[in-house]
Amino acid sequence: MPPATTEEKSSKPIKELNSAVVFFAGDSGDGMQLVGTQFTDTSAIFGNDVATLPDFPAEIRAPAGTVPGVSGFQVNFSSDDIHTPGDEVDALIAMNPAAFKAHIDDVKGGGIIIVNEDEFNKVNLRKAAYPEGYNPLDDEKYTHAYRLYKVPITRLNEDALKESDLGAKGIGRCKNMWSLGLIFWLFDRPLDVTISYLEDYFGKKKNLPEVAAANVNALKAGYYFGETAEIFSEHYQVPKAKVEPGTYRKIMGNEATAMGLVTASHLANRTLVYGSYPITPASPILESLASMRQYGVKTVQAEDEIAAICVAIGASFAGQIGSTGTSGPGLALKSEALGLAVMTELPLVVVNVQRGGPSTGLPTKTEQSDLLQAMFGRNGDCPLVVVAPQSPADCFEMAIEATRIALQHMIPVVILSDGYIANGAEPWRVPSPEDYDAIQINDKFDPETYEPYSRDEKLTRPWASPGMPDLMHRIGGLEKAEITGNVSYDPENHQRMTDVRMQKVELIADHIPPLEPHGDASGDLLVLSWGGTYGSVISAVDRARAAGKKVSAAHLRYLNPFPKNLREVISRFKQVLIPELNTGQLRMLIRGKYLVDAKGLNKVQGKPFLVDELEQAIDILLEGKWPQGKEYLVPHEHAVTVE
Repeated sequence: MPPATTEEKSSKPIKELNSAVVFFAGDSGDGMQLVGTQFTDTSAIFGNDVATLPDFPAEIRAPAGTVPGVSGFQVNFSSDDIHTPGDEVDALIAMNPAAFKAHIDDVKGGGIIIVNEDEFNKVNLRKAAYPEGYNPLDDEKYTHAYRLYKVPITRLNEDALKESDLGAKGIGRCKNMWSLGLIFWLFDRPLDVTISYLEDYFGKKKNLPEVAAANVNALKAGYYFGETAEIFSEHYQVPKAKVEPGTYRKIMGNEATAMGLVTASHLANRTLVYGSYPITPASPILESLASMRQYGVKTVQAEDEIAAICVAIGASFAGQIGSTGTSGPGLALKSEALGLAVMTELPLVVVNVQRGGPSTGLPTKTEQSDLLQAMFGRNGDCPLVVVAPQSPADCFEMAIEATRIALQHMIPVVILSDGYIANGAEPWRVPSPEDYDAIQINDKFDPETYEPYSRDEKLTRPWASPGMPDLMHRIGGLEKAEITGNVSYDPENHQRMTDVRMQKVELIADHIPPLEPHGDASGDLLVLSWGGTYGSVISAVDRARAAGKKVSAAHLRYLNPFPKNLREVISRFKQVLIPELNTGQLRMLIRGKYLVDAKGLNKVQGKPFLVDELEQAIDILLEGKWPQGKEYLVPHEHAVTVE
């Protein structure tokens, strides 16, 4: 059976779509993340714009067949420029009853649902907590509202691989590829990208040619079932997107962060030392950097979060680029050491991939609730710089920018990524080395005039490393005397040093770009956002503007200090709306600093904003229907309502 390629034509009609959203859902052992990734890679290589939303359980192994154990992967692929993984699902692939139950409400009316009919037995229906004797596949509520296709995937996969030597368990593991083949046919995707992956990964790297062959055969069997089965009358095609010429690749946020840190180390001509402790969802940064040793990267998997940041601080003291990564609870553990980095005024880059909290919270779900922790979560007045990427690809840029600020201003910088950005993927135009200037570091001093806490016009102290002749100085967590750096308990000195550390952060605003609104420079409403809400906000504002509404967006990538012109930008609009995946942390800062009656749209459900939720909030504000005395609205069940 030959592989299907882009050129191969189907005998069934093809309907052209501008975009489509596909959701793969099954048990956490069904390989949904793999098939979602392969579908994304294929669509990106085909030429579509893509946006993804992986979703997986927090437990190492949730009970098989239960709703908490469902693993999913959402892909939005389009011929247009897109910013989100999509509000509604066009096609759901449910490998068992639990997957069906968990995500049926995400499918739009009239959408496609393909279920593995073989798994809808009494045992699995009971595990999914359906009533005894009830099968949703027989319920008219679903059969009439959706295009429901019952496909015996398990049996058809077994038939396709009956000549395989893998055994029943190994054959069963291939059914995810069978389902992927079917979806490749449904959306007119080529198989060759996935076939190459399977043959390389299993056949060459794992030396398991029989596993590679079985998966390839399952993939082809699913594809040709779609072509030959009478249940499908048509399939679909999403044309290539029109993009700026260049070399593109798919990139995930954590991967982009790692690449950005390495790039920054080369721009600064300093070794990157990354100390980290495994924690979801930040661990892939450590894994990515560990594979880049050929670029001079040094990684240390420490025994705990405190040791990890102390490794990074030690590297910075030694004249290298000290960096560490974590997620919310880990940032709390690093707080005292962060204070040490502020006191010693050493460059440090801390990546915090935010997740649902508090405590262990929702480890695999996204949230933006660490902003105030990054700003104030240390004892004493302990200011540092906070930046936040807006998309997976932007993690690359902000990792470079955070390193630049840390090195040139001798200050710790926290990068606030989040689970949605870190695990999401999008096409990335690979930049040229000429696009970036070298990071200049002031590390040349006159030994006769050197003082460890003397300052330049940016209030930055010199960076003298151990081994530099005649530049010895005292360092530690006790307050420093200005200029000499000696331990000082003088009240006036402590006041001056506290003030200067705060002023140093404020002066960084002179070295970051001004805030540029998306849309008009003034109007009825400004939607002010930060972090991973960028895509949903831009999409909602664009829709509002297309409807003739005087709405603009402004997205903050620099959170401490704010851009110098933020007050001016805000003042040009009659109202301000701040959407956040928390209970209003940026809103608190904006209201306190600029005395603006900003309203908030706040969501803490472990999921990103839907564009529809933002559109409704925009309409409510513009129509003057915002409830009196309410600073914020909380979306529930994909809707915002005001009585």
